[in-house]
Amino acid sequence: MRVPFLDLVSEYKSIKTKVDKAVGLVLKSGRFILGENVSSLEDEIAGFSKCRYAVGVASGTDALKVALAAIRLQPGDEVITTAFTYIATTEAIIKSRAKPVFVDIDAETYNIDPDKIKKAITKKTKAIIPVHLYGQPADMAPIIKIAKKYKLTVIEDAAQAFGAVYKGKPVGSLGRVGCFSFFPTKNLSAYGDAGMLTTNDKKLYEFMLKLRIHGAVTKYNHIIDGYNSRLDELQAAILKVKMCYIKKWFKARRAAAKYYDELFRENGLAEVIPRQMKGVESSYCLYTLRVKKRDALLSYLRSNKIDAAIYYPIPLHLQIVYKGLKYKKGDLPLTEKAAKEVISIPIYPQISKKQQEYVVNRIRLFYK
Repeated sequence: MRVPFLDLVSEYKSIKTKVDKAVGLVLKSGRFILGENVSSLEDEIAGFSKCRYAVGVASGTDALKVALAAIRLQPGDEVITTAFTYIATTEAIIKSRAKPVFVDIDAETYNIDPDKIKKAITKKTKAIIPVHLYGQPADMAPIIKIAKKYKLTVIEDAAQAFGAVYKGKPVGSLGRVGCFSFFPTKNLSAYGDAGMLTTNDKKLYEFMLKLRIHGAVTKYNHIIDGYNSRLDELQAAILKVKMCYIKKWFKARRAAAKYYDELFRENGLAEVIPRQMKGVESSYCLYTLRVKKRDALLSYLRSNKIDAAIYYPIPLHLQIVYKGLKYKKGDLPLTEKAAKEVISIPIYPQISKKQQEYVVNRIRLFYK
């Protein structure tokens, strides 16, 4: 049996008629940039995220860049974040001419540890970017409390967490700005790159609208340096179709995660199950185990036609590109330990129970 990490082909087949029709209508319209599909999708995402505003951009990375530009960072400003995430988080900080300051993670959730944020704050600190890793929200209440005390901006990196909920509130509505990615591997996925920002701040919203289109207030009238970062009509049309199914798909993902939990417990492997913080609903963008002999298990699973992946094998503070930040091994011990032990196994709405049973059985046999 083969178990793909993600099955986008099956997903497409299940919605093919509607997607093809939506794409066809865009092609017939001749309108490909910032048209009705983009504005309609922005309204849908804002409503889904319980925010007043949403801004479509070209990617999740651009969402972060636009958010940081919108809060007007200055050269030398510091942004506190986690090193256990994809490099896009820190790329955006660096491109904003600011400095990323890394703090360690919570060992259970893999998200930034709020208790360690205070010690990292200096006079140069301007923002905090918590990442809702694997789809589980970071512990936002203490983060927001710290931010208010020190007058810092909270930008949510919710790239993996569309649909996740923290204490009754959707991610993207908790900080001043939320940043989403609709990359093909995400829960709500485009057929290419796409991203979105959410906010309740009207002035920030209006500024981000200008930033995404070369800093223009009207055509050829540029008031600030901006970006060419516009969500195109084709991707917006596809995402609008998928929004019709998103609640159903979330339900299926969470059911698959629950079934994995049950299977691992039944097979004496309860210790590998991802821990979920109380009061949150993960979007389960990824189902990530913590295991011994991780690299050997990865090879074993792939040899048994099970796609698995590691998110992330090298923490950002130890990446060559950031050697100038002068971090070293041992600076973030929990992050470094997790990077050696985590492995993500297949999870998606279309995965079958037989496929899940096969995955868990192979893992059981590996450790037998």
